[in-house]
Amino acid sequence: MTKPSDPAKSATGSVRAPHRPLTRYYATESDRGAFVRAIFDRTAPDYDRIERLLSLGTGSWYRGQAMRRAGLGPRMRVLDVGVGTGLMALQAALITGDPRCVVGIDPSAGMMASSRLPEGIELMEGRAEALPVPDAGFDFLCMGYVLRHIGDFAAACREFHRVLRPGGRICLLEITRPESFAGRMFLKAYMKGLVPLLAGLIGSRRDTARLWRYYWDTIDSCVPPQRILATLEGAGFVGVRRHVESRALGMLAEYQAARPL
Repeated sequence: MTKPSDPAKSATGSVRAPHRPLTRYYATESDRGAFVRAIFDRTAPDYDRIERLLSLGTGSWYRGQAMRRAGLGPRMRVLDVGVGTGLMALQAALITGDPRCVVGIDPSAGMMASSRLPEGIELMEGRAEALPVPDAGFDFLCMGYVLRHIGDFAAACREFHRVLRPGGRICLLEITRPESFAGRMFLKAYMKGLVPLLAGLIGSRRDTARLWRYYWDTIDSCVPPQRILATLEGAGFVGVRRHVESRALGMLAEYQAARPL
């Protein structure tokens, strides 16, 4: 008997969908994109407030440090994929010293409409799997906590490679399950229990608590880090590595890589 195929794995072992369909939220993999776009559109006005709660106020500092670790510097041209409300884009503008160096792309028009960014940052609607920008136009590509929401990560990685100049670097931030049992239990209790509870109390949108429950479920079911690293290598990146921020109980991970010269 033939075993059923894994919808999260391509024929070459690269990551397509970063997790199986979460059927309590949407029925099939083909429904994922519409669900994700709609729930982020509906809850966008609450997002930054809940994010500050989730990160205990350290999110901006950490994003900047992570991008510097990955090689972002002054005057580099940056593409922020899954820009959302602009939390990564803002830090990138501060590091580069010029908001005009930063372009943000997101499928959620509602999230981008809720952004508060300095004049000069360009925002456009689009998907990671089909970036609406020319080849080799950027020195640096970043993505903040979006990997789990991409329908085809292997296709997205090929796009990342396409839009970077030779020598260009990437920095993909993601929340990951800690290796220790105690860390996993703490993160689950915090993100599946406390954060949605508080989001429901202080949020102004009906689906805000549901978004953060979904957020945890995507973390809990995400493919192992080794497969993410292998997918980046399969797309042609070199120097692929994963940095885990130990001061955050091992739950904040940075995937770094470069396009060959």
